[in-house]
Amino acid sequence: MSNLLGIVGFVLLLLISVMVHEWGHFAAARRFGMKVTEFFVGFGPKLWSVRRGETEYGVKAIPAGGYVRIVGMTELDQVEAEDEPRAFFRAPAGQRSVVLAAGSFMHFVIGAALLLFVFMALGSPTPSTTLTEVSTCVPAKASAGCTSTDPVSPAAAAGLRAGDRIVAVDGTPVDAWAQISARIRAAAGADLRLTFERAGARQEVTVTPAAVDRPDPDTGATTRVGFLGVTPSTVMQRSGPVDAVKETVTGIGGVLKGTAQALWTLPQKTVELAKVLFLGGERDPNGLVGIVGAADISGQLASTDAPVAARVGDVLIVVAAFNVFVGVFNMLPLLPLDGGHLAVLWFEALRSRWARLRGRPDPGRVDTNRLLPFAYAVFVLFVGLTALVVAADIAKPVQLG
Repeated sequence: MSNLLGIVGFVLLLLISVMVHEWGHFAAARRFGMKVTEFFVGFGPKLWSVRRGETEYGVKAIPAGGYVRIVGMTELDQVEAEDEPRAFFRAPAGQRSVVLAAGSFMHFVIGAALLLFVFMALGSPTPSTTLTEVSTCVPAKASAGCTSTDPVSPAAAAGLRAGDRIVAVDGTPVDAWAQISARIRAAAGADLRLTFERAGARQEVTVTPAAVDRPDPDTGATTRVGFLGVTPSTVMQRSGPVDAVKETVTGIGGVLKGTAQALWTLPQKTVELAKVLFLGGERDPNGLVGIVGAADISGQLASTDAPVAARVGDVLIVVAAFNVFVGVFNMLPLLPLDGGHLAVLWFEALRSRWARLRGRPDPGRVDTNRLLPFAYAVFVLFVGLTALVVAADIAKPVQLG
């Protein structure tokens, strides 16, 4: 049930994101006096619509996006004489640029708003100083379970239990798990004096962490560290407004960096995904993932054993990251994307300015009909890539560790 709720939640939030994207175009166009005749969610046959003023609002059968129809948006539009003063192409280049970029801008607004909500209202999963599990052994590897030949863990030998809250190490008060973990890892084979609370009473015990080879959490390199055999419980730690803004900026920056890397490696990742789909093999969890895959990942995140707030937060973070990616992708200078229309607009503006500087007449608008073959080719590539990713998401879905 949780898996289904995660998938449905992702899809609903994505549809809302589409509506907000189109509302961005709509609001900007109306703000500059342009005539908007349609605002629809979906494509294909019309399911429902209502007219308010000069605009028809509605829903169509295929929930694969949405659109806003602005009079005079392209050369193909037939503009009535009475509508020409309010046509898109009659507006100054700056206003047209704002209208074209407004959709992608709203995706960034959605991403930032969701991250702020997660950090301020739900919080981030943070390990506490309370133990949730005490291992019975010292496993040979970090991911291995206990066997009959593994030695008893120092924590179990010392009598530590789930629910104990560590308050001091060697007499030094601690209030974060990172402090405790650092002391344990640095004390391989050396005694540690732990002060903990159990059932409201303070107790003290001396333990000697076992020396084991484990990966360094920062570098991944194997190193010899101390092992106690305890796992902290997770709590949701909310951030104040200032910290939440900083975390949101950091989060958006991370998504932007990941998006740039994904776009740069798109040809390579596409070939790798095709090989996995048609020739077999393991799917790269850091490879291409489409809407179906993102929805499935949301379902997996929603069905973990984490606290409800953490699961909801994880799904919202996926939606936020997806919005930022779409915002960037949509601004690529390729027709039929908004970024392609924006590139044509800027080319027109630069060409007009250059003509004025040379004392020549304005060459006017670019004949977009001549760009249609290129736009169709890009569209076919997008459809092919989407089909490939969807097929992989269904046949070989990404499994979270």
